[in-house]
Amino acid sequence: MTPRWLITGAGGMLGSTLVAVLRAGRHEVVPLDRARLDLRDPAAVRPAVRELRPDVVVNCAGWTAVDDAEIHEEEALAVNGDAVRVLAEACGEVGARLVQPSTDYVFDGTARRPYAEDAPTAPLNAYGRTKLAGEQAVLKTLPDSGYVVRTAWLYGATGGNFVRTMIRLAGERPTVDVVDDQFGQPTWTDDLAHQIIRMIGAGAPPGVYHGTSSASTSWHGLAREVFTLLGADPDRVRPVASAAFPRPAPRPAFGVLGHAAWSRAGLAPIRHWRDALHAAWPSLVA
Repeated sequence: MTPRWLITGAGGMLGSTLVAVLRAGRHEVVPLDRARLDLRDPAAVRPAVRELRPDVVVNCAGWTAVDDAEIHEEEALAVNGDAVRVLAEACGEVGARLVQPSTDYVFDGTARRPYAEDAPTAPLNAYGRTKLAGEQAVLKTLPDSGYVVRTAWLYGATGGNFVRTMIRLAGERPTVDVVDDQFGQPTWTDDLAHQIIRMIGAGAPPGVYHGTSSASTSWHGLAREVFTLLGADPDRVRPVASAAFPRPAPRPAFGVLGHAAWSRAGLAPIRHWRDALHAAWPSLVA
């Protein structure tokens, strides 16, 4: 039987992509943006889940403004932690599986090899702390039906993201300064959406998965690839240290995630980040 999907935060970059991919695959999907369901209102969450009776919920809603979270941690926690707990409880009441996207920011970035799914967490900033609270709520409340899918460096055809910013700046500036001392895995929203759908379709065991592209690069390396795809001189992208761009929230220098859980579930990890960027390119410059 084809599961009925409920997507919260359906107006965001990942949420809208997931809805589109599900519809293209002829899945039954109910998209709820913030106007239709504000997770900050606990009194609205349980009735909505009970009424819609989904089989799978993917919570794409969340506080994603990293620097703002540093200043407004209590408000960010209400969205990324407290609301997730209420949603998890509601899913438990109707027997729905819950997929909670999370972040590499739950780690401190001091590792020298990719973080395993069960590696100790130690977030450096408020955003990471609030997302970790959401992870813990899902895994504690739904030990048999809760999934945490950590992702990072997301980009897509909609919403603000680094790749689209670099495309714009390539046409506006002769040179662009980009940090070369932060490393991660650029991940296309389409790839992540397909991976989540495969995970549920395969009946993968609940727990923590890392939904990022394979291999890694720096922000500088990613920007150079964008310029190359544009037919622009990649040397116009100048490497700088993170200290050149002081921000309220510290970022982990190394956010590369390991993918062993996919293999244990009998699934392949997401493809190489460069292959994904090339596949995404037509939609990014359309």
